Amino acid sequence: MGIISLMTGRPGPSGFGSASTAEQVTEGIDAANLTAIVTGGTSGIGAETVRVLALRGAHVIIAARNTEAANETKELIVKENKAASVDVLKLDLCSLKSVTAFVDKFNALDIPLNILINNAGVMFCPYQLSEDGIEMQFATNHLGHFFLTNLLLDKMKSTAKFSGIEGRIVNLSSIAHVLTYEEVIRFDKINDQSGYSDKKAYGQSKLANILHANELSRRLQEDGANVTANSVHPGLIMTNLMRHSTLLMQVVKLFTYFFWKSVPQGAATTCYVALHPSLKGTTGKYFLDCNEMNPSMLARDTVLAKKLWDFSNKLVKSAQHI
Repeated sequence: MGIISLMTGRPGPSGFGSASTAEQVTEGIDAANLTAIVTGGTSGIGAETVRVLALRGAHVIIAARNTEAANETKELIVKENKAASVDVLKLDLCSLKSVTAFVDKFNALDIPLNILINNAGVMFCPYQLSEDGIEMQFATNHLGHFFLTNLLLDKMKSTAKFSGIEGRIVNLSSIAHVLTYEEVIRFDKINDQSGYSDKKAYGQSKLANILHANELSRRLQEDGANVTANSVHPGLIMTNLMRHSTLLMQVVKLFTYFFWKSVPQGAATTCYVALHPSLKGTTGKYFLDCNEMNPSMLARDTVLAKKLWDFSNKLVKSAQHI
């Protein structure tokens, strides 16, 4: 998939490309027997992902900090599709207590879980700490999803075992994962304000999303679990995620017009990896424009992935004891 393909939307080996929409890549797929959680599914590509999964028959849980906005999204989806099965549960990914509370409420529903889409995130925000004392972009984009995924793994494994249907975990990353700190991941000073860069902190968190999916994939395979884990770059889309840098992004878009996608196109790769039958058994991979691609060498570093996993576990444990 070269620059010409990105600009023209020419399909890759999968039959889809940058111009493909979420509806197009899931056409004909019956997801009526599946339950999915989509974090941050209130607007942008998250909301489109929820809409298309529900359109294909899946029962979708919108996990969102702003439940009012989530319920508005749900109402719009149900208004368009009377058969849509969409529910809302509160989840604030920058709070480990909120993550725990969300999982408790979800488990109390006593329903299966086939798909987990770690979609929510913040981007280029000024330096701040989460309520657990962790740098906000790392806390929200990586650590909250890391903890959420770990808490839901047993449910996903048991669902896959008893249903015989492969479970799928999808981490939304970004091409920005190549633009991280000189230290790559600031293990020794993850929360330090000195040297903080909103752009590099974002890149660090997006690199962490890929490393997390890769190490999780390795562990799931080692356990013999019928669950896959992959990461995706949705593409350049003007959404609420860019609220901290709207002017900058408008200028960038002016000079990179051909590379930007609509929201339906931006949600395509997520929906493809979450639902398409051709990806059965595919795990530990990175996707761009609905085609498998190689991320950076750092993103493929298995030693770094394990180090991040251990670091994230320690960070969760120490934050829970504050």
